Amino acid sequence: MNCPCCSGKSYEECCQPYHNGEKHAPTAEAMMRSRFSAFAIPNGKYLMETTSPSKRQFHNTKDLQEWGEINEWTKLEIVNKPSMNKVEFKAHYTDEDGGKHIHHELSTFKMIQNRWYYVTGEFLE
Repeated sequence: MNCPCCSGKSYEECCQPYHNGEKHAPTAEAMMRSRFSAFAIPNGKYLMETTSPSKRQFHNTKDLQEWGEINEWTKLEIVNKPSMNKVEFKAHYTDEDGGKHIHHELSTFKMIQNRWYYVTGEFLE
């Protein structure tokens, strides 16, 4: 199966090793891609585990899993990487009513003990 993150690689060669804990994403972009794939699969546990520990109180695994399940995540575009820890992206998805949407965000990541974590995102138009 092609990786949902639109890398052009197979899921097994791309995001699956991050999802099953064999490897950790080496860059903020790889973390962003693996999180998009985790919404597409869906894998709420991975999404929670890759959220910065200081921000986990604002999220929960059940809601992350549900957000992945109720939407069809169709395409990821990396728009810009303005710094080593920021990734601007557009996540294309279809909601449960068939409406097509684009989630445009500038995400901030942080390296903690040699692992990247999602910290926060600024929604863009």
